[in-house]
Amino acid sequence: METVMRVLFVYVFLVIALRVLGKREFGELAPFDLVVLMLIPEFFQQAVAGEDFSMTNAVVASSTLLTIVLLTSILAYRSQKVSELVAGSPTVLASAGRLVTEQLHRSRVTPDEIYSAIHMSGLEDLSQTRFVILDNDGKIAVVPRLPAHVRRTDT
Repeated sequence: METVMRVLFVYVFLVIALRVLGKREFGELAPFDLVVLMLIPEFFQQAVAGEDFSMTNAVVASSTLLTIVLLTSILAYRSQKVSELVAGSPTVLASAGRLVTEQLHRSRVTPDEIYSAIHMSGLEDLSQTRFVILDNDGKIAVVPRLPAHVRRTDT
């Protein structure tokens, strides 16, 4: 039972620590992917290196971690609040052609990164954007404004 409690503590600590770091630090890895990739080898390292001859302990620890990941994903699937708590939600960095500086600071994204994403999407200027969004995976998505002749008008 001590192993299960230690794994649960390490898991919760790492998820919180990685969420505090922010979306930009992960690139394409989801926080849970990173936690699993970091912990499973650590569990088996001690058994393989001979410091702890019990492979059973490593299997129990890894199984506990995978069970926690499964339960967290089920809870996140069933609850929007849990999903936002665990995975976060997209962040609007620019709206209607204007930077949202508070969100830029909070997300640690520079205006140069915004302009680069705008140019990579084929636009020339921030004024051509409807939204610039920092997705949960750390990528910056650009939603262009519709040209005037395509805009919907209510008559």
